[in-house]
Amino acid sequence: MSTSSIDELPRVMGADGEFHAQDEAVDLSGTAPEAWVALGFFWLLGAVVFHQFFTRYVLNNSAAWTEEVARYLLIATVFTGATIGVVKNNHIQVDFFYRYMPRWMARAAATVVDVLRIGFFAAAVVLTVLMMLKLGSSSRMTMVDLPMNWIYGVCLAGFAAMTVRSVLVMRTHLKRGYSVLERPESNIDDR
Repeated sequence: MSTSSIDELPRVMGADGEFHAQDEAVDLSGTAPEAWVALGFFWLLGAVVFHQFFTRYVLNNSAAWTEEVARYLLIATVFTGATIGVVKNNHIQVDFFYRYMPRWMARAAATVVDVLRIGFFAAAVVLTVLMMLKLGSSSRMTMVDLPMNWIYGVCLAGFAAMTVRSVLVMRTHLKRGYSVLERPESNIDDR
């Protein structure tokens, strides 16, 4: 680095010898609604686990319902949180072969991946609905007397949101002419 480029860098040490730094303003305006729902489930999970810890180790009188409710809140957090991965298009993917494919083949393969992703989530929606119909209202939670379909309903909502978001991701890929698989350095927000 040359001396002139060093002088252009922001300074964190002031003339007084003290450290001066400011954080950038936090902008949450681009946060997906699914992320707020997942955050809500996560905080509920944290509260239930804290209650479980407190009643078990401080009061020495464990609340029996907390383990089951914590398990279901974890399921809700995962299914709503997985939608965030679809929104950001950053689920696990293998882009190694796309580097060596001809451009037309990589584009076709990426489109097939988008279609298969939509098909997978749509099939999961249908299968979840069929399972919920088969269970009906007769299946209840063990410790809390509530229908198990509430939990499966959260899974259904997660799969439905992932399906819709996958369609939107595919639309973005078709519109701009490439996907993250073809250009791993890009992200879904690149235009």
